[in-house]
Amino acid sequence: MENEKQSLVEELRGLLEQNVSDVKEQVEQVKSRFYRVYHQELEEAKKAAEEAAQKVGETLTEWVPPIDEAEQQLRELLNEYKQKRQEMAKQQEEEMAQNLLRKENILSQMKEMSQAESADVMGNLQKMRDLQAEWKTIGQVPPQKAQEIWKQYQLYQEQFYDLVKINIELRDLDFKKNLEAKTLLCEAAEKLQENENIVEAGRALQQLHNEWSEIGPVARELREDLWNRFKAASTVINKRHQAYFDSLHAQEQENLEKKQALIERLKEIDLTQITTAKQWNDAQQTVQSIQEEWRTIGFAPKKHNQSIYEEYRNLCNAFYKARTAYFKERRDEQNENLKAKRSLIDRASEILGSEEWQERADEMRNLQKEWKTIGAVAHKFSDELWQQFTTICDQFFEKKRGLDKSVRTEREKERTDKTIQSGDMNRLVRLYETLQQEIKTAENNILFFTGKSQSGNRIVEDMRKKIDKQKEQLKEIEDKINALDNEEDA
Repeated sequence: MENEKQSLVEELRGLLEQNVSDVKEQVEQVKSRFYRVYHQELEEAKKAAEEAAQKVGETLTEWVPPIDEAEQQLRELLNEYKQKRQEMAKQQEEEMAQNLLRKENILSQMKEMSQAESADVMGNLQKMRDLQAEWKTIGQVPPQKAQEIWKQYQLYQEQFYDLVKINIELRDLDFKKNLEAKTLLCEAAEKLQENENIVEAGRALQQLHNEWSEIGPVARELREDLWNRFKAASTVINKRHQAYFDSLHAQEQENLEKKQALIERLKEIDLTQITTAKQWNDAQQTVQSIQEEWRTIGFAPKKHNQSIYEEYRNLCNAFYKARTAYFKERRDEQNENLKAKRSLIDRASEILGSEEWQERADEMRNLQKEWKTIGAVAHKFSDELWQQFTTICDQFFEKKRGLDKSVRTEREKERTDKTIQSGDMNRLVRLYETLQQEIKTAENNILFFTGKSQSGNRIVEDMRKKIDKQKEQLKEIEDKINALDNEEDA
């Protein structure tokens, strides 16, 4: 896109080397194409910045567009173009004022010649032709005066030719020359109907009308038919010209309606009802799809184009401002949760370093329960904190189980010394202890799955069923051990 922008800048620079009165449409096209690319780049750059911020767990709150050298160059060239047009307009106004004075001087002479009581026919005829030739060399006059002085010019020409009563040969010769010239203009106007570029054809037709007004009269019996032919050809071009701009305006109106519909879709997004990150992300996708569709729609009518764009931009800005505020608040909550979980890890580490395994087991279990009440933290910390906490808990209960085992071993030794059937009893005791340990381990692990997810709930249900079954087996083994103990006592 950078190459495309620079190419457009150079294209504009080349246009400024031409006559600024001839390149207005080309300049506007270059400007429109450039800013379409420029605004697309800004949208993509902002989107990339937002995605980069999201990857590190942050939200883009402020974004300043980068300085675009090509855009600055374009602005400078547009200012130069505007200055040139202003200078040209001023120069044209001065030239038209001078042209008006010159034509008024010619009209004054023509009026004098056309109203003279007597005249040197041949001398005045040549003078009239000289004045006509000079008139044709003079450029445009102020538009508000053009029609008036043209009518006077035609009037004085006709009055002169009638007044001097030149011989029929000379008069017919002028009429014939004028007829030939105006016939060529009729043919040129009719040829313009083949030009598919309506705007270009319209400008060319205007030039033909200017030339028509500069040519003298034709024979009276031919004037109306010739003018009707020229007017008929002009009407075709004018109708096509009008139809073109009517179509353009209709398309602009359609674009306005499409943009208004997109604005209504933006208004339907109720920010007060968006309360979760997923809802915000879903809403953002909706907004982005609306923005993409907006960029495919052309200009609206000039009187509405700026106001509807501002309304659209304000709605988009309001959405992203609210979304940023939500994720900032969520990030603050996650930071508080992060502090709380790190505090639990520190407390668990302190318990792990203690030698009071039995006394502090309940305290460790309470920390596990408290962990479940704390909300989520940023994803980049979640797994690491969970691994730290569970590792500490596992180490604590492993040490505690080691202590319980030594106590049970001592009891088993005493029981072995007292019982006659030490082999059948040892086996039951080992089985009893194994089941008892498995039950404790399962009950401890079940804390880590409660409430985590739907799949976690199913695991908890299966574990509880297994624990119940193991407890039944434990009771049966306990009954057998008691029965053996009773036999020893007997």
